[in-house]
Amino acid sequence: MNIKNRVLLFFVLLKFIIHYFLIAPGYDLHRDEYLHLDQARHLAWGYESVPPFTSWISYIILQLGNSVSLIKFFPVLFGALTTVVVWKTIELLKGSIFALTLGATAITLSVLLRINILYQPNSFDILCWSTFYYTIAQYISHKKNKWLYYASIVFAIGFLNKYNIIFLIAGIFPALLITSYRNWFFNRHVYGAMVLALIIISPNLLWQYNHDFPVIHHMKELSETQLVNVNPSDFFKEQLLFFLGSIYVLIAAFISFFTYEPFKKYRLFFWTYIFTIILFTYLKAKGYYAIGLYPVFLAFGAVYLEHILQRKPLYYIRPVLILITIGLFIPFLLIAFPIHSPSVTAERSPLYKKMGLNRWEDGKEHAMPQDFADMLGWSELAGKVDSAFISVPQKELTIVICDNYGQAGAINFYSKQSIRSVSFNADYINWFNFSKRYENVIAVRTADSDTGFVKERPMFESIIFAGRIEDSLAREKGTSIYILKGAKISINDILKQEIQKRKRE
Repeated sequence: MNIKNRVLLFFVLLKFIIHYFLIAPGYDLHRDEYLHLDQARHLAWGYESVPPFTSWISYIILQLGNSVSLIKFFPVLFGALTTVVVWKTIELLKGSIFALTLGATAITLSVLLRINILYQPNSFDILCWSTFYYTIAQYISHKKNKWLYYASIVFAIGFLNKYNIIFLIAGIFPALLITSYRNWFFNRHVYGAMVLALIIISPNLLWQYNHDFPVIHHMKELSETQLVNVNPSDFFKEQLLFFLGSIYVLIAAFISFFTYEPFKKYRLFFWTYIFTIILFTYLKAKGYYAIGLYPVFLAFGAVYLEHILQRKPLYYIRPVLILITIGLFIPFLLIAFPIHSPSVTAERSPLYKKMGLNRWEDGKEHAMPQDFADMLGWSELAGKVDSAFISVPQKELTIVICDNYGQAGAINFYSKQSIRSVSFNADYINWFNFSKRYENVIAVRTADSDTGFVKERPMFESIIFAGRIEDSLAREKGTSIYILKGAKISINDILKQEIQKRKRE
């Protein structure tokens, strides 16, 4: 094994080792992770909120035991593969060991560490953006049409993972039009690659069509409840923070497209970045949507810095740059990860507030970052639902209904009983089982929607309060559990009516 491969192996192993220490004991899985894991039990070509790729990974995890360590393995794997893609891009750009080391250090010690701690589509999304850029760079370098088809396959797989990659395509098309590469539109293989991508994604498009395009409803809901609280200044501030330790590498990359002759042919990437960022800003996108843009620029910046620092005395600045990347990342490491217990994190609240990390998607300030609060209270909820379930007669005729997908997924993940909870929220609305006629309901209600079931009392023989989440730091604090026994009405008919009503909305 040569020195380059040994260094690459070092960074891949380092990636896995670091992640072992990034989540302190005391945290559960994240709200979103439970939904993705439950999709493994309901395989389809699409879902209310995401395309199918994550469900395929979830199915593998389920078959291998559904352990937390395995759940956390896959996003780290996708992060490590992103490092490999950056490495290969640097090799394509003729970078040597310094550029390779600098690029690998920059991508390792970046926001990807944060993204890769959670089992969500984001980690694979960034990998796909980076790989798509790599295939286009290969085509620019070698003019071989096979790279167009590889790019279309990468795009299609990325599309089946997260629709976010459409913004990359939306950015690259105008970039092609204003550069000399507009002649690509006269290459029949470009259209052949488009057809190939369309064939690969067609099952998901057909699923969307057959289900009245739920992605449109999801985006509308997202825009009304979350993106409305996003402002451009926060978006751009987050762009700076994502790669704070290597911001100078990104700046070098942008400069290189106009000053370094070998990179002028890649100026397409610069304009793609500009158009994509403009689009994200116009649509009030969340800052992390744009992360996939940056890994390829770390490759260009690392090679360019290697070029301008190749002569003495500038040569001796090279190791200093790597140390700067490490040093600037340390503060980010101390505040952006749940490396402290929940109680210690709460004590450090003023620091998080100062950095703007305690502002949730509701636009309000809270005691701790939202992602951290979304990792608390779930096992407590599942334990209390289990206790309620045990106390109910006719357990086989009892349905557990939750207010949101996090509650439903967490109960299904942690429960020790034969519970498959559902919700009218997200994909769970399609997963109700009406093969039996329900007599009892265990209802899980968030604090802001808890009415105590006053109106429903005449419909059941008894309604009993069975507990609530007491963890004061959990986003689900105050979520209550009720047992509704002995239905005097048809629960199934009411549920079916509510499902139809929600879907019409």
